[in-house]
Amino acid sequence: VAVHERIAEAARGTGDLFSAVLTSALVAGQSDTEALRTACAATLAAVEGRWQPVDLVVNNAGYLRQEPFEVRSVPHARFSVKGDGVVATLYLSGKLVVQGAQGDLFCARFLDRLPESETAASQELGEPPPGGFRIGSDEVGKGDYFGPLIVVALRAGEAERKTLRELGVADSKKVSDGRVRKMAPYLAEHFEHRIEALDPPQYNTRYARAKSLNPLLADLHAAAIGALACEGDEVLVDQFAAKRLLEERTRGMGITLMQAHRAERDVAVAAASLIARGRFLEALDELSERFGVLLRKGAGEPTDRAAREFVRLHGREALASVAKLHFRNTDKVSG
Repeated sequence: VAVHERIAEAARGTGDLFSAVLTSALVAGQSDTEALRTACAATLAAVEGRWQPVDLVVNNAGYLRQEPFEVRSVPHARFSVKGDGVVATLYLSGKLVVQGAQGDLFCARFLDRLPESETAASQELGEPPPGGFRIGSDEVGKGDYFGPLIVVALRAGEAERKTLRELGVADSKKVSDGRVRKMAPYLAEHFEHRIEALDPPQYNTRYARAKSLNPLLADLHAAAIGALACEGDEVLVDQFAAKRLLEERTRGMGITLMQAHRAERDVAVAAASLIARGRFLEALDELSERFGVLLRKGAGEPTDRAAREFVRLHGREALASVAKLHFRNTDKVSG
């Protein structure tokens, strides 16, 4: 009874911490019992004032679900994940170790913590010069097992940016699917944009050659930007990797390229993200209808269940038509 009372107190004092940690633990592969134990421990730690900033990695379950991390088993660790250019391990002691060339990017995305120089750069997004245009570019689908990888670039001047603000455009991650389905077609109809996508078969072929997601993202961003850009345009991209990847691909376009964390704070990037997510949802609906299986977003247990049902109906080889095969979900599917 005392434990339940303390958990109830934690729920009042720490918002959705319990559910966030529980979800993250399940996504990380813990059993129901283990995940419940992890969530209870974290929640009670919050009540007792022992909740450390590094635990934001666990609390940030929404972001972790969207990234194709490989979950690793490390002794004396709550969990360890490996992604492109980064390995992050959270030990039971509360110590977080982040290693690799993309360590700063990981900290920026999952700890809401940036080096001072990066923080300053991210805060200086500002507005394009009078009469100038800014292209915002964002992607959707990189953390989803099913469906395509989509990049959308959207070009907006002062008048268009004002209209986007009046429409209440915000980052698609903060908008419900229902609202996205209503907003995305309107934005696509009324604003200049470009969609670049890799359907699962194309994605799997190119990933097999590149052995990494970031080059594919850079290619799609560069193609979308190149289709819209005019001499002198500013371009803002939500930074997803080392800046040189996109710089190399956009050299010679005559643009001013900016890459920043949380770039979806800018209305052009936010509008691009809404169109991209709308197109992703449409594509997922089309694949679900075509194959007679409700294909889920993300890469968690609901996705695994959908994958098993898909394989039961269509066979394992057909997964390449609907899924990104390098995800760990593929290994969990039994024919």
